[in-house]
Amino acid sequence: MTPNANPLLNVTRRHFFKECGVGVGKIALASLLTDQLGRSSTARATTAGGAAPGGFALAPAAGLMSPKLSHHPGRAKAVIQLFMAGAPSQLDMFDYKPELLKLAGKPLPPSVYAGQRYAFIRPDAAVMGPQFKFAKHGQSGLEVSEVIPHLASVADDICVIRSMKTDQFNHAPAQIFMNTGFSQPGRPSMGSWATYGLGSEAQDLPAFVVMSTGTGISGGAANWSSGFLPTVYTGVRFRNGGDPILNVSSPDGVDPRLQRDTLDLVSKLNRRRLAADNDPEIATRIASYEMAGRLQTSAPELTDLKSESKATLELYGCKADEPSFARACLLARRMVERGVRFVTIYHEGWDAHSDVKGNHGSRCKQTDQGAAALVKDLKARGLLDETLVVWGGEFGRTPMVEANPSLNRSAGRDHHPAAFTMWMAGGGVKAGVQYGKTDDLGFHVAENEVHVHDLQATILHCLGMDHERLTYRYQGRDFRLTDVHGHVVKDLLA
Repeated sequence: MTPNANPLLNVTRRHFFKECGVGVGKIALASLLTDQLGRSSTARATTAGGAAPGGFALAPAAGLMSPKLSHHPGRAKAVIQLFMAGAPSQLDMFDYKPELLKLAGKPLPPSVYAGQRYAFIRPDAAVMGPQFKFAKHGQSGLEVSEVIPHLASVADDICVIRSMKTDQFNHAPAQIFMNTGFSQPGRPSMGSWATYGLGSEAQDLPAFVVMSTGTGISGGAANWSSGFLPTVYTGVRFRNGGDPILNVSSPDGVDPRLQRDTLDLVSKLNRRRLAADNDPEIATRIASYEMAGRLQTSAPELTDLKSESKATLELYGCKADEPSFARACLLARRMVERGVRFVTIYHEGWDAHSDVKGNHGSRCKQTDQGAAALVKDLKARGLLDETLVVWGGEFGRTPMVEANPSLNRSAGRDHHPAAFTMWMAGGGVKAGVQYGKTDDLGFHVAENEVHVHDLQATILHCLGMDHERLTYRYQGRDFRLTDVHGHVVKDLLA
């Protein structure tokens, strides 16, 4: 490349840092020290969300994931998110509405659906009643349908929220919104915010792990991306069968000594480049190579379920070496035992535009026992109090039927963002609680609305983080998971 005639135009940012690195380092150090002096003794540079983006590059690679102090004492140390991608029908599982049985086959009054938008049906479509029988369970009297009998057995251990609301009515934007607080790709996910704020207690496993037990996720990797945070906070995708991570095994001819020497050389070169460029992504690369080396031992050990008792496998209803949602739930329990901060399991296929009864009968058979077993297993091992389990999809389903002969659809339900149900267990939330209500048709929230941003704020609170203080400056603005919205739902807290 021919140098520009004007020498000032040849001075790049990299050249500036290289030539003036000592001075810049002093400026950065002074800035960090000044920032620390302005903090209280309980909120130093290791406090959740306390380090400025520039501070990451000054720290060793391992320091990116070092445990950090929380904003306040949090009951939860870890989160297991059971994401039912495609959106389960709250009306056929959790929110019994006898009025729908009376109105079945008739259109809703215009006053009910005014201003609503739907993906595939007209708002005045005919009403469809619940597709399963409901009954009350436990001392709490939790009313759920017959399609989730295992969850009914932990009725007194879970907190059911029947008044959820979201801003999105299509799958990909709604999934991304639930996970990142924004409907478009590019923002950090909840797991990324949690690990950015608190670091990790896992020595040989990623802090944020993602598994999928279905056919595909509409929102894709944007659901577990670190967005504009350093990429070390991105979720690591584990496979549910075979090697948990592709290429985790060394190729033929590469012995441990050769691999160690190779990793040491790569690390040395990367650290030299980090010192020259002060780029946090290089620190991420160093940490990733180090974690990859440790994963060759830790990942196979994690997924080898031979050490689990026959009773435990029967509790979950899974086989040690056969991929399933239940097996993924058992792996999630093993992960939090080993210090993993955030685990998300996606189970797809809940998008019941046709035959909601058959669809949900199948999906519940795949997931009900594993989800309930996870709660029971965590409780039996004394881990439920410090592990927050969150179950739910991206939105709910309509009280009206979807019946479209041209698409070969009948007896289904369309997307419904105005009201849906989720449940949580452990980790600082009340047990045996039913929170919020919808109207008699299950169409609108009638009491104690919980917006997606409120749920996110509450999850962070259970982890010991203030959603308004957990921020990251990017392009001149302080961003947070809940954007400029959300509040902690204190009535849910134990």
